[in-house]
Amino acid sequence: MTTTQTTMSQPLRNATVQTAADRFGVIERPDLNFTPEVVEATQEAYEKVKHIIPAIEWAALAPTIHAINTLKKERNAVILAHNYMTPDIFHGVADIVGDSLQLAIEATRTNADVIVQCGVHFMAETSKILSPEKTVLIPDMKAGCSLAESITGADVRGLRKRNPGVPIITYVNTSADVKAECDICCTSSNALQVVESFGVDKVFLIPDKYLAANVGNKTDVEVLIWDGACEVHERFTAQELRDYRKIEPDVKIIAHPECPPEVVAEADFAGSTAHMIDWVKTERPEKVMMITECSMADNVASETPDVDFIRPCNLCPHMKRITLSKILDSLVEMKEEVVVDPDVAARARVAVERMINLKS
Repeated sequence: MTTTQTTMSQPLRNATVQTAADRFGVIERPDLNFTPEVVEATQEAYEKVKHIIPAIEWAALAPTIHAINTLKKERNAVILAHNYMTPDIFHGVADIVGDSLQLAIEATRTNADVIVQCGVHFMAETSKILSPEKTVLIPDMKAGCSLAESITGADVRGLRKRNPGVPIITYVNTSADVKAECDICCTSSNALQVVESFGVDKVFLIPDKYLAANVGNKTDVEVLIWDGACEVHERFTAQELRDYRKIEPDVKIIAHPECPPEVVAEADFAGSTAHMIDWVKTERPEKVMMITECSMADNVASETPDVDFIRPCNLCPHMKRITLSKILDSLVEMKEEVVVDPDVAARARVAVERMINLKS
């Protein structure tokens, strides 16, 4: 039995609070043999990934996929998988896929008792903020985020003190503690709209300095930054993209706005993970390079077999902490539970809902 984890540094107020394992019980770990039943049950999923995952590798993955899909029904659980999850998770066990906010919003519309968040920690917090009545599990509590960890709630309070009256917008890629201190949230797809919604000449857009710079290039509003970055996206360089074009002149390059502005300037298209996926499915380029986390290219490639994906491949080590085996452990042992202090959650929910309710 595991001890309930908390997203706050202080201990839980009620020391006798039950863990998820107490509430739901721990069950026996299922058999993981590759049987005809497993083959039949996982065949549909394998059809989606067969040109990405070799048959011999699938034989090792399929029993765990089948076990997870069986257990999530027993637990009345829904599995949320971010676009950066590996194809075995994304296509094999996920019920809802997408970007972090999309996952959290969709989870509120289910009747599930349990959310298993296949992504990083701030995503699980956001799911808990929007679905406080649900039990939220993350398969590995150490699945963090360099961007989210670049700023704290105390940092935001300091910004307010030094810059009275300046609105503070936080990217959704932040902790509940940070969201609770900000005026409104934004995503990479609606950041420009949120920045301009205040009708003022100056705002903070935290914590991603590159997203803030890319938005600032599109508006007359002065966008003040925080020195944070995604360790995956900031490793891409403009020269790297130019070198790829020399090798593959016909390639279409699409980039995430968490990349440096000079990288975005070299791309044929820039947008959020959802917009990048939609662009590939709509445009159907002969060759494409997605300048983002490389598992996303695998997931999109499985749905667009006519497109040739050239993968520069920067992996997120935090996302890769989430594995099939750990997802199974979560459902068997009901761990690790993400708990957000109710007061923090209530204030953070205001910032998230302001963005959701923002009129276009």
